[in-house]
Amino acid sequence: MRSIIDVRDLSIEEIDELIRIACDIIDNPGKYSEMCHGKKLATLFFEPSTRTRLSFEAAMYELGGNVLGFSEAQSSSAAKGESVADTARTVGCYADIIAMRHPKEGAPYVASLHAGIPVINAGDGGHNHPTQTLADLLTIYREKGGFSGLTVGFCGDLKFGRTVHSLINALARYEDIKIVLISPEELKLPSYVKRDVLKKNKIPYVQTTDLEDAIPQLDILYMTRVQRERFFNEEDYLRLKDSYILDPKKLVNAKEDLCIMHPLPRVNEISVAIDEDPRACYFKQVLNGKYMRMALMLKLLEIL
Repeated sequence: MRSIIDVRDLSIEEIDELIRIACDIIDNPGKYSEMCHGKKLATLFFEPSTRTRLSFEAAMYELGGNVLGFSEAQSSSAAKGESVADTARTVGCYADIIAMRHPKEGAPYVASLHAGIPVINAGDGGHNHPTQTLADLLTIYREKGGFSGLTVGFCGDLKFGRTVHSLINALARYEDIKIVLISPEELKLPSYVKRDVLKKNKIPYVQTTDLEDAIPQLDILYMTRVQRERFFNEEDYLRLKDSYILDPKKLVNAKEDLCIMHPLPRVNEISVAIDEDPRACYFKQVLNGKYMRMALMLKLLEIL
């Protein structure tokens, strides 16, 4: 019995296998439509989510399984003071696999110690979001054919953005990757990520506050929103929330095959005018997330 709490729980070989399975699901959906018949996924979402929760649920339904769970802490026994460990142990009696989102970092890990069934971290605070990273990796693979030799720009909230931290962790294990970090001074990538991931893996990186200056060199542009829920001070949020807004004018000097990504939800950091641009890949990410979650559940349930 195995859980996935951090993308680093997966080796490069395992990630490559998940990508292979996901691509096969895309090409041969009927082959997988009953593979989880009789299996139950529990979605334990202690903080709001639309895409991630529905993606997990759609993934299990398309594999022929069933879903139970809750979408906010108030509708669970957590509202009565029940611990994460007790919730996980209880739900482990009803389901075959758990997808958990929680505002406290480390909560899915605690659940994995007590559930008795596989637990997938669907996002814990500002810490990890491994299945979003898997969606991101499948998107890059399908758009670029691989990972080596790419220059990847991360723009916006690099301090609190768990999707950014997770994807940097994953990309750092591939060869010939270059990273460009674009953010306000107040939202720079944490020093521990630079030290423990980029420097440790000898990944070349630059930091800048200028999006337009950075765009021409990028193969991938990963936009993020400034997250109101991660701020303690409303004034700081309001001052920084519109730091970077991607519009057609800023793409004038971008590569013709630039891949524009965003973990969503979008607020206004990408103009809707870009949605029809062939370089916009953020809705493809949503679909790719479903396929990678299907592949991951099949592996954790030891069906494949």
